Amino acid sequence: MHVPKPLTSNNKAKGQFDKRDFIYKAEVDEYECPAGQRLTRRTRTNQEGLVVDRYWSSECQACPLKSQCTTGKERRVSRWEHEDVLERAQAHLDRRPDAMRVRRETVEHPYGTIKSWMGATHFLTKTLDRVSTEMSLHVLAYNMKRVMNLIGTRSLIEAIR
Repeated sequence: MHVPKPLTSNNKAKGQFDKRDFIYKAEVDEYECPAGQRLTRRTRTNQEGLVVDRYWSSECQACPLKSQCTTGKERRVSRWEHEDVLERAQAHLDRRPDAMRVRRETVEHPYGTIKSWMGATHFLTKTLDRVSTEMSLHVLAYNMKRVMNLIGTRSLIEAIR
């Protein structure tokens, strides 16, 4: 699957460092900031069912790069407990710069078509099992219509028989 890692901070737009500028050191479970300081893990919280660790340094007050980093007391960096999965996926995308273009050309079109057929609304059912069934029916309808366009209705009926 080719999905880019989400970027949730506006710091880059403000001219400040964003999370990509901080290097995670897995062997010691710390981040290194652009000024070379260590951000150690201070807290672990549960945010909407996700375990998230928060890292920061006590040296931020005296840092010459503080204005480029944060407007707060110290810069805090959050890390999801499974963020390494996102990092590996991003590394895969970085090795294949054409992957998102290929995805847009192949995968996105059917989903856009299905969404258009649905009227760009929400699913009509609730619960994962029912929504999964509803989506499967949409995909089946898309595939049937696509086959009919490619080989014709008569050929499809003959193939089914």
